[in-house]
Amino acid sequence: MLTLVCPDPGALPAAEAVVDQALARADFPVKAREALGPGAIDLYLDGDLGAVRKLAMAAVAHHGADSCAQPIGARRKRLLLADMDSTIINVECLDELADFAGVKAQVAEITERAMRGELEFEGALRERVGMLRGLALSALQQAYDQRVRLNPGGRTLVRTMAANGARCVLVSGGFTFFTSRVAGAAGFHADRANTLVDADGALTGEVGAPILGREAKLAALTQEAHALGLSPEQTLAIGDGANDLAMIAAAGLGVAYRAKPIVAAQADAKVDHADLTALLYFQGYRADQFVSD
Repeated sequence: MLTLVCPDPGALPAAEAVVDQALARADFPVKAREALGPGAIDLYLDGDLGAVRKLAMAAVAHHGADSCAQPIGARRKRLLLADMDSTIINVECLDELADFAGVKAQVAEITERAMRGELEFEGALRERVGMLRGLALSALQQAYDQRVRLNPGGRTLVRTMAANGARCVLVSGGFTFFTSRVAGAAGFHADRANTLVDADGALTGEVGAPILGREAKLAALTQEAHALGLSPEQTLAIGDGANDLAMIAAAGLGVAYRAKPIVAAQADAKVDHADLTALLYFQGYRADQFVSD
């Protein structure tokens, strides 16, 4: 199954045509098609999965479309694990807190390097949080109210999967202050994240132990799947940074969202153009099955 999703429905025919040509040249002709919604279509074909993925991604790269090639079986996932910062929401919460502390440029540089996989996550987190020492706790609520927004399609993704029996967990290297609020706004069943230590109404510059990073995200996927009696093929993980790589690699469908190159190169699929409802199309949901309330 090859799914194409284009945020501009008018551009889908051109993207579909170049994919058809690439598949035909590789002797992977399309056998059937099914429209899923505006700008989204399923293509049924036989062919090597890895080859189809590469061909499709290369073909649509300059046509404003996203693609996802996968086996037809176990397409609808029973478990969603999603990163929060720059995935489900529009910002990196730590960078926004740093803005209130007057050190955003320094913190954001470290964040970017950590998300690209150039720095060890735990050390980078401690360094950045240390720069927030003395920041009033009221800044956390200000940052949430003024800066944090759900990314387009995020609420619909979570609500639709939950309405169809999937468990949805927000798992973040960020902080519980934000994940608890974002989880409630989007409709996640649970959230896991780090804790900021405070005293006398201000941050101490410390992070509670143990730190939730790359391996803890993988452990969350494994634990949640085991608790539900699910195989890896029944799971979906999405993220954008290097600390998401382990869970993305272990999931039945691992998706990179507006991701750093190291993540995009290793994910099963990537979403660079469409909103988060692309993950519903990837699972075979039709637009008229989406739940937005």
